[in-house]
Amino acid sequence: MPVFTSDFSPTLPFKNGHFNTMYRPIFSKVICSYLRKRVTTWDDDFIDLDFSIVGSKTLAILIHGLEGSSESKYMASTSKHLNKKGLDTVCFNLRGCSGEDNLLLGTYHNGKTEDVDFVVKHLLQNYEYDNLIIIGFSLGGNLTLKYIGEQSENISPKIKGGIAVSAPIDMASAEMEMDKLKNKLYIELFFKTMKNKVLEKAHKFPEYNLDKDLLFKATKFKHLEHLYTVPVFGFESPEDYWEKASSKPFLSKICKPTLLINAKDDTFLSKECYPYEEAYSSDYFFFEAPNYGGHVGFMTSFKPEENKWLEHRIERFIRENIQINLA
Repeated sequence: MPVFTSDFSPTLPFKNGHFNTMYRPIFSKVICSYLRKRVTTWDDDFIDLDFSIVGSKTLAILIHGLEGSSESKYMASTSKHLNKKGLDTVCFNLRGCSGEDNLLLGTYHNGKTEDVDFVVKHLLQNYEYDNLIIIGFSLGGNLTLKYIGEQSENISPKIKGGIAVSAPIDMASAEMEMDKLKNKLYIELFFKTMKNKVLEKAHKFPEYNLDKDLLFKATKFKHLEHLYTVPVFGFESPEDYWEKASSKPFLSKICKPTLLINAKDDTFLSKECYPYEEAYSSDYFFFEAPNYGGHVGFMTSFKPEENKWLEHRIERFIRENIQINLA
């Protein structure tokens, strides 16, 4: 019955979910130096992988969230922390998120695990690692859980486990949550870059008949999905996309030690994103729901040296449950 009781206990202002969500991207100063490797994909596109190498036999694959990248503060901080503990890391920049637009009309979405599979196989075939661990944040967390679950019968023995943080595992209900007034600011922030990317794609691919008036009027993720995700990736509807991209149905199939951390005050997540029953009935899927933490926040105080709960929690799960030796 692997449901953890969380020890996350922040100071007073960080007990506000919105405060904790916004503090890390605005005030964190952490940066990480990477070595970029560009990989050509099977469909004549490219994926940029950002490595941080310390000479380990274990590689942690980090996958960012919506409109994030290897430069996202949670990615840089986790990468630096795991480096200090003796692990190599590689930040997987989803298509169109590495600072340069990808070559195809399609970029990425919540359930596009074929790209995860491609990256994993590339790393296995071209690098001599004994162990791989997949760590995903938000959208990347959903990809992590879905991939490990759907690949359960065919997953490489070198993949030892995974960790997902702030993952919207049930997309239909999570999108209803995002539509609420409490998340209006976040939607506006996401849409600033997302709408521009869709416009750029429409300019590069005239055959993609974008209704620009509808794009400018879009106020919900469902609107963008109707205009872009559904037609570009071949879904029947936004509802069809939500059903097929959600990782929740795959949790019961996970057969490697895998942890999901979703804070109870995460305003992005619905009650369906807290899979207690799935964890109770699994030998491999672990769940932890701290009372606080916001969305990919988990900051504890204004002191930078104390703001490492998430990184230490990831480290502890790797050490104790995935059973990889760390420095």
